[in-house]
Amino acid sequence: MSPAPIKKPSRIQMRNRGLILDAALDVFSMHGYRGATLDQIAEQAGISKPNILYYFDGKEAIHVTLLNQLIETWLDPLAALDPAGDPVAELLDYVQRKLDMARDLPRESRLFAGEILQGAPRIGPHLETGLKPLFDEKCAVIQTWVDAGRLAPVDPQHLIFSIWATTQHYADFGSQVAVLLARGEDPHVRASNHLAAMFRAFLAPAR
Repeated sequence: MSPAPIKKPSRIQMRNRGLILDAALDVFSMHGYRGATLDQIAEQAGISKPNILYYFDGKEAIHVTLLNQLIETWLDPLAALDPAGDPVAELLDYVQRKLDMARDLPRESRLFAGEILQGAPRIGPHLETGLKPLFDEKCAVIQTWVDAGRLAPVDPQHLIFSIWATTQHYADFGSQVAVLLARGEDPHVRASNHLAAMFRAFLAPAR
């Protein structure tokens, strides 16, 4: 006897699942995993707590689903670094992509940062199997550029760490940035110009 076909979720089920995940992203990015509760997610989503538990086993299941959805998006800008391209241009493009991500996906950035600050208990396997091989591959590309004299003698690993720190800051510390800049100012254009000038000067090979 063949197994029964897997029933596709209805449009309402897909809508409710999306509402729950979007609400959870708000709650987790604001309160962190430990501070977030199913009651907060239910209130934010406008869906009862029992109904949330119909779609997900609990808070951790929602959190893991969000992280699993995020990790591929998080790796895309680094994956796009092209070994055949101009080294300085490729790295400046990477900086810009990461800055754009900080602007467009601030909740996701804070979700990721919160998970890392807790020791990556739920996303650890993804870091080992997804991020680490890609990170090593792109560090090797950068080292090849350095060895060929096409890039200043930078440390590839710490260069990438520096790019993460200077771009994700605008998402993870967005509240602080908003207080320190002129009221209502969008930091993206000035940040983009500043980071491009800083990294261009740092990365350019000696002539």
